[in-house]
Amino acid sequence: EALVGLLADHGAVVVGGQDDVDDTAFEAFLRCFGDPVFTVGETPVPGHDDLNVISNVGRTTPPRSTFHVDTSYVSSPPAYTALRAVTIPEQGGQTQFSNQYRALETLPADLRERIEGRSLRHVVTGVDPGDDQETEAWHPLVRPHPVSGRDTLYLTTPARCAEVSGLDEDETTELVAALHAHSIAPDNLLRHAWAPGDVVMWDNGTVLHAADHSGVVGDRVMHRGMATGYGGA
Repeated sequence: EALVGLLADHGAVVVGGQDDVDDTAFEAFLRCFGDPVFTVGETPVPGHDDLNVISNVGRTTPPRSTFHVDTSYVSSPPAYTALRAVTIPEQGGQTQFSNQYRALETLPADLRERIEGRSLRHVVTGVDPGDDQETEAWHPLVRPHPVSGRDTLYLTTPARCAEVSGLDEDETTELVAALHAHSIAPDNLLRHAWAPGDVVMWDNGTVLHAADHSGVVGDRVMHRGMATGYGGA
């Protein structure tokens, strides 16, 4: 309960010094926050089908990451995501988080007026979810958080923002670009530099997140898990 409240208020929580935590313990921890959620099309952790691997090992080009919300293209997105540090690079590889409460509170008046009462159609990109999985869902742009009750600006990476209700394609593209740029302004970001034994958990209803793969030296391996939590936020 304490973590649920902290996540609702602050967006992300860093729990350091978890060197003895293995994937079995990590899964058990996540289950305290709801049912596990796995993105079909991702690479699972061997022996732990509810977790997936995020790695730069063996890649000739760095992974790409833009600020986004995890699996927002389903009607009930996972409320929580957590990463367990497996291998930390010698340099770089930070994970960045935006504050979507503050993004909404500081939104210029004309943009706030334009999004009031509108919804955004989120669509899947980058993975093949299979024939029996959801691939798109509508969510309000101004979204009340189910724990804190505060309104947040809820969107994801522009490539997954297909349509704003009541707007045409060009208007949607322009509006989403403005909202996304405002959300990830440097003064609205937390940059977490990883240390061995870190577990970082965040609330998908309060933050956008992205990995910074620029300038990474060495292997960067994380194991990721998601949980339904309070039904998605």
